[in-house]
This record gives sequence, structure tokens and C-alpha cells, in this order.
Amino acid sequence: MQPSPTVRKRRLASELRRLREAAGLTIEDVGEKLECSPSKISRIETLRVGVTPRDVRDMLLLYGVPEEQREYLVQIAREARIKGWWESFGDVGRGAFLGFEAEAALLRTYNAMLVPGLAQSEAYIRALIAEGAPDMSPDEAERRITMRLTRKRILEREDPPRVSFVLDESVLRRPVGGPDVMRTQLEHLVDLSTRPNVTFQVIPFAHRSYPGMGASFVIMEFPDPADRDVVYVEGTVDGTFQENADEVDYYSMLWGHLVAAGLSPKDSVAFIEDAASQFD
Repeated sequence: MQPSPTVRKRRLASELRRLREAAGLTIEDVGEKLECSPSKISRIETLRVGVTPRDVRDMLLLYGVPEEQREYLVQIAREARIKGWWESFGDVGRGAFLGFEAEAALLRTYNAMLVPGLAQSEAYIRALIAEGAPDMSPDEAERRITMRLTRKRILEREDPPRVSFVLDESVLRRPVGGPDVMRTQLEHLVDLSTRPNVTFQVIPFAHRSYPGMGASFVIMEFPDPADRDVVYVEGTVDGTFQENADEVDYYSMLWGHLVAAGLSPKDSVAFIEDAASQFD
């Protein structure tokens, strides 16, 4: 799997800040000793600007970091400069989210209204864009469709992530694109459920209300323990990232409630099959 530059940038920034603090240096100290502005160091540590391998080496030498660790972090800096496929869709995509998603080992996704992006069929994607953004130009619509289809390729990798979906029953009942599109979409969910790395759980209307209802989000875990979990909370126009430990713990707690509220994976697939038959 090609390393995600988004994840590398985040890890590098975190390590540079940790090592600076361990060396007992302030941002102002580093700026003075490296003959650059303190704001540059601050922007590097807060991911507002990129950092060159040379800058990383200079900073690590100043912090007294051993050679082996220096070279490891300089290599991360090189990998962080590689452009991800999603960067060519910067005008229509959510680059940081796609970058995290591309390297996640486990994705735990809850959706209250719509089929999650990774599980959408092409017809469903086209219907969402046509019905949800009728004034969008044909060129932009096609770029968005291409971006969403490209995103789904992570499920076709030799080492695909494990993906757990929890869906409110509303997702299965709203006839996006009409009966034919929805029937095909739900059949696609059933097909996906046969993969060993994919599970679905449905929270039926019979359950009434439950913790977290309506707040669609995804918790992303990464293969390297050095990379902290990230939560992405969906918004109407854009989403927000939750990264500190308390926030991640809160959404992990919510996830536990959602899983407890859902039908078993086996019963959920049967439920989805029945919902698909209602669109015949």
C-alpha cells in the first residue's frame, strides 16, 4: 500500500513538536537558532505548511535526536511530499479525509440518512448528485462521480481495510434515484457483506431513539500504532475532524451504543434483502 502523505504529515508534525518540547526549546528558540521566523516553526507543527526533508534534518539535529531516528523522520518527510490521488480532485473532494481513509486499517462508519460513500453504487452516486445538486455543471458532476468511484478502490486492494457499517433504517427506505436505483443499491450492500472485511448492522425503526442518532461519523484506525485514531464527523457542506483522546473516546463510546442497538450482521443482511424486495 502506498503510504498516505496525509497521515505522514500528521505524524511528522506531532513528532517534531514532541521532540522540540523534550529538548526544552520554545518555538522562538528554534527560530532564532535556525535563523527563520518562529511562525514558520509554528506553522510546521500545526500542519499549516509543509516541511522539507532538509528542514526536518536541521530541526532534529538541533533537538539532539539520534541518527537512526533522524533518518526515519526525514524519510517520513519525503513520503509526506508525495501527492495522493485525491489532490487532483482538490476542487471537488475532501482531501484530508480521503488521505486518512486511504491508509486506515479499520473504518467504523455510522450513517443516519444516506448509504456511506464506500458502499455506494455508481447509479446511487449519480442520483445523489443529480437530485442533490441539480444546478451543478455537467463537468463538475462528472469529476465528483469520478472522485467517488476512485475512492472506493481501497476496497479492491490486496490489503483492504476492515470496514464496519452501522446504518439507520432510514438509509434503506429513502428512494434515492427511484425504486430501480435503490433496489440495485441495496443488492450491492448484500454483495459487499459477503466480503470477510466488511460487516453491516442496521438499527431498525422499532428501536426508536438511541445514543448518537443522526450524527453521521467515521472512526479511522491506522496500521501503525504511532498514528492516533481520527474521527470525521459529517456536515452538510463539509465535515470536521476530532483528534484529541477525549473526543475519540467519546465517539468510540457512541459507536459501542450504536453496535448494541443494531441487529446482528446476519440479521442485518436479511433485513437489507427484505428492504430491497420492497422496491420491486
